Amino acid sequence: MQREDVIPSIVLSAYALGRIAAQDAGNDAPAAQWRVLSLLDQSGTARVGELATASRTTQPGMTRLLGVLERDGLIGRSPDPSDSRAVVVDITPAGSAALADWRAEFRSVLAPRFTSLDDEDWAAITRTAEILAAHTAIADRKDAQQ
Repeated sequence: MQREDVIPSIVLSAYALGRIAAQDAGNDAPAAQWRVLSLLDQSGTARVGELATASRTTQPGMTRLLGVLERDGLIGRSPDPSDSRAVVVDITPAGSAALADWRAEFRSVLAPRFTSLDDEDWAAITRTAEILAAHTAIADRKDAQQ
């Protein structure tokens, strides 16, 4: 594999693993739901527009998704303390619990696919995950500054 193909391959494989895990678990919740809950869990309160941008969707599309999440008790919306015209969104305790359950479900569904890996393979995957997490955090900080 050529160097320039490695990162795209990892990204596409990660998407495929997400689809496989959702199918194997019978989890029919939209991936966008878990992305939004993960963003709120990691970053805290956010405006609707910020979530739409981070999720690469439109503001009306994000508003619809947030309506479903709010109806299900997974998020809460409130006026932005710094701008009363804007709304901020936060994950609820029920949303945090649902996210934790979803992550645990994915771990258990995916684990059998990787039982044949040896320690060297696990070390390589672990190091890759650490590198990607570090570079994602750098990108997130740059996006927040812009």
